[in-house]
Amino acid sequence: MTMHFDFTDLQLVVNVATARSMTKGAERSFLSLPAASGRVKNLEQRLGTPIFFRSSQGVTLTPAGDAFLRHARIVMRQLEHLRGEMQEFASGIKGLVKVCANTTAMNEFMPNILARYLAAHADVNIELHERLSHQVVKAVLDGAADIGITAAPAQDRGLEFLPYRSDRLVLVTREDHPLANEKSVDFEETLEYGFIGLSESSAIHAFLVQAAEELGRALRFRVEVSNFEAVCRMIAAGVGLGVIPRTAALRYVKDLPIRIIDLNNSWAVRRLHICVRELGRLPVFAQQLVQLMQEDAAEADDACGRKKSLMENSDNGETL
Repeated sequence: MTMHFDFTDLQLVVNVATARSMTKGAERSFLSLPAASGRVKNLEQRLGTPIFFRSSQGVTLTPAGDAFLRHARIVMRQLEHLRGEMQEFASGIKGLVKVCANTTAMNEFMPNILARYLAAHADVNIELHERLSHQVVKAVLDGAADIGITAAPAQDRGLEFLPYRSDRLVLVTREDHPLANEKSVDFEETLEYGFIGLSESSAIHAFLVQAAEELGRALRFRVEVSNFEAVCRMIAAGVGLGVIPRTAALRYVKDLPIRIIDLNNSWAVRRLHICVRELGRLPVFAQQLVQLMQEDAAEADDACGRKKSLMENSDNGETL
């Protein structure tokens, strides 16, 4: 059986499904209601199965409709990607890489990597979005992102997961806080205190709210700020405490009256992975970004190893 779909059919199904209304879906597709209804009926006939349940309350997707919608969105994203790339070529830009990353990677690792990459690739643009780890995986799986950086467990979901870097979420307090002298604490112990958090739009904000909800508790945010430095400065001022990546906390602990305390929770250890649909099928310039990320991670591991060795030798009383 040969099936033919056009862009209008795909857009119409997405709009009707999103609005849960044939009338509103038709309006969003700039079609009359009879024309939209006729297109959907013809489409269902070609498919040999209904894609919408119709009722007085509106329309909902059938199981076949769910599958059609998922593929329609992927195709439409690819078409948008194609249109965008062609526009970039027309304006002299030859490549575009879409990257989704969790908060740690977005703030701690990507700025330096992208500075190095873009300096060497004047003909490539980067589109970077911050997402929760599971949203990163979904974006790559759906084709909305070319490259993802995620702390979600590496699973075989039709994606390739490449080991990247490790980090740990830690508690940061003012040096005179009641928890400041603890070597480690459970996240639940911190919930009686006010928090300094990143904005609601950040992935780490949503992650910590979810972690509290799983304990049947709520996070009490005293202040929400835009970056890790502001979090640490608010903590130093005695406004509250916070949970941020260790790499970020270490930058400010020497200059501010704050303490870094380990969290006992298993989720505090973050093993990041680069995820792609199929590395070998990415454009060469996107593969080069992945390669640079891996090289940067290896350099960081080497530097960490050298620092640890120096500290161990110093502890043993050796003169270097």
